Amino acid sequence: MLTTEHINVVKSTIPLLESGGTAITEHFYKRLFSHNPELKDIFNMSNQETGRQKTALFEAILAYARNIDNLAVLKHAVERITQKHTSFHIQPEHYQVVGLHLIETLRELLPEQFTKQVEDAWTAAYGVLATVFINREEELYSERAESLGGWRGKRAFCLVAKEQESSLVTSFMFEPMDHQPVMHYKAGQFIGIELTPKTSEHVEIRQYSLSTKPNGKSYRISVKRELGEKEGLMSNHLHDNLNVGDLVDLHAPAGDFILIERKAPVVLISAGVGITPMQAMLETLAELNYAEPVYYLHACENSAQHSFEQRTHDLCTENNWQYHTWYNTEEADKANTHQGLINFSQIDLPKKEGDFYLCGPVGFMKFAKDELVKLGVSESRIHYEVFGPHSSF
Repeated sequence: MLTTEHINVVKSTIPLLESGGTAITEHFYKRLFSHNPELKDIFNMSNQETGRQKTALFEAILAYARNIDNLAVLKHAVERITQKHTSFHIQPEHYQVVGLHLIETLRELLPEQFTKQVEDAWTAAYGVLATVFINREEELYSERAESLGGWRGKRAFCLVAKEQESSLVTSFMFEPMDHQPVMHYKAGQFIGIELTPKTSEHVEIRQYSLSTKPNGKSYRISVKRELGEKEGLMSNHLHDNLNVGDLVDLHAPAGDFILIERKAPVVLISAGVGITPMQAMLETLAELNYAEPVYYLHACENSAQHSFEQRTHDLCTENNWQYHTWYNTEEADKANTHQGLINFSQIDLPKKEGDFYLCGPVGFMKFAKDELVKLGVSESRIHYEVFGPHSSF
């Protein structure tokens, strides 16, 4: 039970956490993987090496401490994390292990300040948060297992088609080995893919947006070849080594970045491979014969990297929707195509009544959100997806 005293003690440790910074979470992960190396088959070790994960965890711990007396503020963050956790098949026992190493990390790094009172407060605080996660994740696991075509844990799928969409992006179509239906998903959601690349000593699990509307029979993801050695471990494996007929394990569709079903204009804004969930949304809107205005705005380096170009053109033309493309390093030579960075002032957007969806690099989404807010778009109508450790902006 979390008491008022526990809350006050946890909040009193905020300056200590701030002064310790990411050194705290760096120590935590070293300790965790030293004592429990089997968890390397769950955690994204590429994010460990880039430092993104320790930063994200530190920001999460700090946010929890600051809002421990008003957890409603963290509702959306908790939902996003629990959705992501289910694609790793996180279980209650994992929280016990993480809690142990978190407390021991604080004890080892703050031996004088980590009194019995502080230990009791943080133990109680972690227990409350873990229970919130465990309960919500069990709800999600149960909902999916009970859905038509749903399942819990991993399920074997076969790659039945592989198609290049642009110079860097390839689509992969999977069908289940048991030849049974697959569960419905909402446009914008992702799926977890689990396998062991030739260049990795660990099982790797990654999340990729589903890039077309649901059909009850198969799933399609569209993956960018990442040029960095660490960042591209899984994407390069998929591009170079996964062939039609190969098997993978998939975790059920998840994610809280979804197309909201309400009567309002829709604005889809993407950059680079961020186009993938937007494609699923566009396909879904077309299937629904969506009557409200739709705007499809995409930015990429050049026409060679423009995925789904013809399909986007066809859908928008057939439905009389607006679409615009910005090429950063290529002169515009087509209608609705512009050169340079995306510029919202070039289009008359539904600033007051529209729902705006963003996906792409974090820097791009921050820029887009800031520009939209300047134009008068309410933050409550701006929805975005971040892959990898969560970032706020």
